[in-house]
Amino acid sequence: MIALLLILAVLLIAFWFVLKSKNMDIWFFSYLKQVISRPKVNEPIHVLFCFVDHYEPQWRNDDIDVERARVDRWYRDYPAMAKQHKDADGHMPKHCFFYPEEEYRYEHLAKLSDLCYRGFGEIEIHLHHNNDTPENFSQVISNFAYTLHHEHGALPIDPETGQIMYAFIHGNWALDNSLPDGSMCGINNELALLKQTGCYVDMTLPSAPSPAQTKKVNAIYYAKGCSGQAKSHDTGVDVEVGKPATGDLMLIQGPLGINLKWRTAKGLPHIENADVRKAMPPIKSRIDQWVNSHIHVKGRPEWVFIKIHTHGTQEGDMETLLGQPRHEMHNYLETKYNDGKNYVLHYVSAREMYNIAKAAEAGKKGNPNDYRDFILSKPAFKKLSE
Repeated sequence: MIALLLILAVLLIAFWFVLKSKNMDIWFFSYLKQVISRPKVNEPIHVLFCFVDHYEPQWRNDDIDVERARVDRWYRDYPAMAKQHKDADGHMPKHCFFYPEEEYRYEHLAKLSDLCYRGFGEIEIHLHHNNDTPENFSQVISNFAYTLHHEHGALPIDPETGQIMYAFIHGNWALDNSLPDGSMCGINNELALLKQTGCYVDMTLPSAPSPAQTKKVNAIYYAKGCSGQAKSHDTGVDVEVGKPATGDLMLIQGPLGINLKWRTAKGLPHIENADVRKAMPPIKSRIDQWVNSHIHVKGRPEWVFIKIHTHGTQEGDMETLLGQPRHEMHNYLETKYNDGKNYVLHYVSAREMYNIAKAAEAGKKGNPNDYRDFILSKPAFKKLSE
């Protein structure tokens, strides 16, 4: 008996070290609890699919010609791919270009705005910063939002206040100073600053295996910044039907978990962290897990929110994102998850996903396609001058 207990103790210690080595100790037990409590749905499930991109033309590069080649490939190849796919509402896939403020070039945004003008996606804000101050952060973000809106027709306007609004992804995952060493941000209570400058939703997460990953997983929730405290979004209040908004900021997370059907070269289960690239292709077992993660507004389980992410300007991944693997992903979504009986597929932008979440919160039901512009209307964008 003692020997068995010793073996069990050794196994538990080994398991804990495995969790720690991948920072899974932060979220693994929350994930297990969430798996056990997934709701049963006895009606067609509406699958809301949003693809967000940390779109960085200057990635590991200081050559303008390389930047142009990266942007031009998306400008040329994305429409050719997207035109071949439609959701239940007749919409093509909508790519969300979260563009980094520190990499701004007019010519790149002019091409992306033209893509969005033609219905291929929308533009939002991405930011890498380090040792920042609240004053500088607020000025930089506000100025960038102004530029995107007035120069490129991007970003919606709050219909009540007239403020320019934006969705946000934090560079290096370090939202609200959430890395343990305080690097790649520098600002505690960043959530409050985001709210003040017009951020309507954050889409940074999941960030595993980064230690910036939150304890809360597979959720749509509100978090409130705390003065002097980092990583205030580690927990929060679920967005819920019929309940008023609370806190500073809505966060919509992408799927996170363990995929038992998708194995590493060593035969171990993969961590599913919603990242799509050559080394992490959008295979069928991953798509199934995205749906089965069942991310939803509490009280509206028949609307399932899937937010996946990528870094679209890295050459090694472009064929996955613009070629056959991308086609196969959409083909699978448009067959298994758009049969009209068990599932209905909707391709949405970040803004549309937020609007639909707010509609659910307000008690709306039925077809989420009716609520794509529930609060924030689509920006005009600008056609590229010939």
